[in-house]
Amino acid sequence: MEDGNAYSGFAYVYDQLMYDVNYIKWCNFIENIFKTHGQKPNLVLDLACGTGSFLIEMAKRGYDMIGVDLSMDMLNCAKQKSGDLKNILYLNQDIIDFELYGTVDAVVCLMDSINYITDKRNLKKLLKKVHNYLNNGGLFIFDINTPYKFKKILKDNVFYDVSDEISYIWQNYYDSTRKICQIELTIFKKENSVYTRMDETHYERCYEIDELKEIIQNSNLELIDIYDDLELCKPSQSSQRVFYVCKKP
Repeated sequence: MEDGNAYSGFAYVYDQLMYDVNYIKWCNFIENIFKTHGQKPNLVLDLACGTGSFLIEMAKRGYDMIGVDLSMDMLNCAKQKSGDLKNILYLNQDIIDFELYGTVDAVVCLMDSINYITDKRNLKKLLKKVHNYLNNGGLFIFDINTPYKFKKILKDNVFYDVSDEISYIWQNYYDSTRKICQIELTIFKKENSVYTRMDETHYERCYEIDELKEIIQNSNLELIDIYDDLELCKPSQSSQRVFYVCKKP
């Protein structure tokens, strides 16, 4: 289980840091996956929903949405952004051990949230939960940062972004033996002409395709497709993000 308090400060700057993410494009892509595989889900579960940008856009499109996240601060941000939308239920739970009142038509887990599950045993638990709460024939869609990204892009590199209101320095340390990437994030947020500093440490696990295939198979889900980053085509060897589409038989 992850520590929900770890994102208490991060939650309130998350959307500013993710300013370049086109959530409309993400929603279009997920809907295209539904259509490609003949699905018309009504009730969709969003695991690790964060501040709710994806699930709110899906709710605006008419889907009934359930958002699960361990961070109460993330959920508070999501609720505030939701406004008067009535077709969203938020649950403050660990995605590894979530509980629902019934089954759902589809499940998504996006923004490389699966990589944040650093213990394979916990990933197995999550997939068994997904299998339990997913209707027969329903889809489970998730994306991951690829081994190529960890080994060639993130490994021991430093990234930064500077703007008037918020700036960050992002340092990565990849342990190829443990397949764990330690992410040291230092954030400077401007408040009343003074910059406040926040420090975050995150960990992501590099999952190989064969590892994921085995875990998916053992959870009694069927891996039916793997797509490139927001494209309905096969990934290349240099793809940095890929989407897995699983089905409950």
